[in-house]
Amino acid sequence: MTNSIAEIDNAGTLFVIGANTTNAHPVIGQRMRRAAQNGTKLIVANPKEIELVRVADYFIQHRPGSDSALLNGMARYIIEENLHDEEFIAEHCENFETFKESLELFTPEFVSEITGVPWEQIVSAARTYATHKPSAIFYAMGITQHTHGTDNVKAVANLAMLTGQIGKPSTGVNPLRGQNNVQGACDMGGLPNVYPGYQKVTEPEIREKFEKAWGITASDVGRLSDTVGLTHTEIFDAIYEGQVKALYMVGENPLITEANAKHVREALEKLDFFVVQDLFISETAQYADVILPAASFAEKEGTFTNTERRVQRVRAAISPRGDSKPDWWITSQIAQKMGEKGFDFASPSEIMDEINAVTPIYAGITYERIEEVGLQWPCRSQDDPGTQYLHKGKFARPNGKGHFNPVEYKISAEIADEEYPLILTTDRSLYHYHSATMTRRVAGLEELDSNEWLKINPADAAKFGIEDGQWVEVTSRRGTIKVQAKVTDICRTGMCSMTFHFHESRTNEITNPALDPIAKIPETKVTAVKVKKI
Repeated sequence: MTNSIAEIDNAGTLFVIGANTTNAHPVIGQRMRRAAQNGTKLIVANPKEIELVRVADYFIQHRPGSDSALLNGMARYIIEENLHDEEFIAEHCENFETFKESLELFTPEFVSEITGVPWEQIVSAARTYATHKPSAIFYAMGITQHTHGTDNVKAVANLAMLTGQIGKPSTGVNPLRGQNNVQGACDMGGLPNVYPGYQKVTEPEIREKFEKAWGITASDVGRLSDTVGLTHTEIFDAIYEGQVKALYMVGENPLITEANAKHVREALEKLDFFVVQDLFISETAQYADVILPAASFAEKEGTFTNTERRVQRVRAAISPRGDSKPDWWITSQIAQKMGEKGFDFASPSEIMDEINAVTPIYAGITYERIEEVGLQWPCRSQDDPGTQYLHKGKFARPNGKGHFNPVEYKISAEIADEEYPLILTTDRSLYHYHSATMTRRVAGLEELDSNEWLKINPADAAKFGIEDGQWVEVTSRRGTIKVQAKVTDICRTGMCSMTFHFHESRTNEITNPALDPIAKIPETKVTAVKVKKI
């Protein structure tokens, strides 16, 4: 997120696209609802009629996969009506004219045809976002989980720059992260192309810095590589193809969460050695050769970094149950048993000391400073108060300018056709978390939401002879699952929706694994399916 959660309160307009905020981020969703009730304009763009629509001023129910057409159409209208911020663009941005020319294709007729939304609705939303300032954009995986997800993010950034809505309070481009502390995992180098703090593995001076910090010499066998590694999805492809023989998995359950999950199972069966480190024996852990019992958040010390870049202390409320241990301790013990140096940490605070030393954006974030209130990175020194919002005065690029990226409309990898006439998109339940490894063990949550539902529009249900509550088969090009139908008009015609929390109806066994060529994220938001009553 470029900006902070508390800034929602003072926004003139909130534009929420591709995010079911009240379900997936309920604290932020409640703040948005309260802001709307207090006079903030709220624009919701989503293929489904989500709960936030109840307090929205504008609801754009566009077709799944048409986000870039919608955003470019809004940008074109804003320019044509001279609602863009010419002064901000001239001073802080580059490549505007090329971007402007790229919008010629996005006529009202074209945008309405692609999105399925009347042009008048798009105009109202665009005018409000551009004029009722300050305006902030919030998005989640409804924007990113596409074969053109990177383009969608660029289109969001273009809209923010076009109206001067970035680098200022209560504005910005604000992705809402999908799991707790996923921001912290990325910050700490949990990506295949960077060291901690987004320092690129391909840059020699960065690699040398870490080699020096970690006591690695040119003669050491473990000299750090300058090769970009594999992404999450690519790892399973490499296992299946015999290029990866062993896997050490921490806190993941891809048999439930990964697109085309049957492929994951086939890959796991090919492994020579599989280690799972987790709280419970998940569906994926059942394939493991070794299971290492990890401690939960309530049983360990450390830090979490939340979606607004805020690093916060976590303290153990109870002692670890049974033989479970904190993740940092398990990993350090394995490294020491393998004869590696540099893993003789006695506590998480010692690990934080190393983070401070090698990660510039975390340099000023010490345990002492976040004893009571967390700090937002970048925080580069002990007297740095942290950063409430990014890009103040200039952008974090070599020349300090934001770059407009022309974005073409690209069709999704799968579209509805005669054989597979519906588009399935995925969502999340308010009551369950990701693969539900933890939440389905809570009796109260299981009582509130205990099984999967295929949400389908009444017109489509009538077309296929499906009644509410009836068991149906949902089939894609990758397989078939059984699920109960819920006939509801929250889905537009031609689309249906499921969550992915329930192992009894494994939604992700049929979702589309086609990847964005840059981010390598699968297109789970657009899967062509057919539905048949049982």
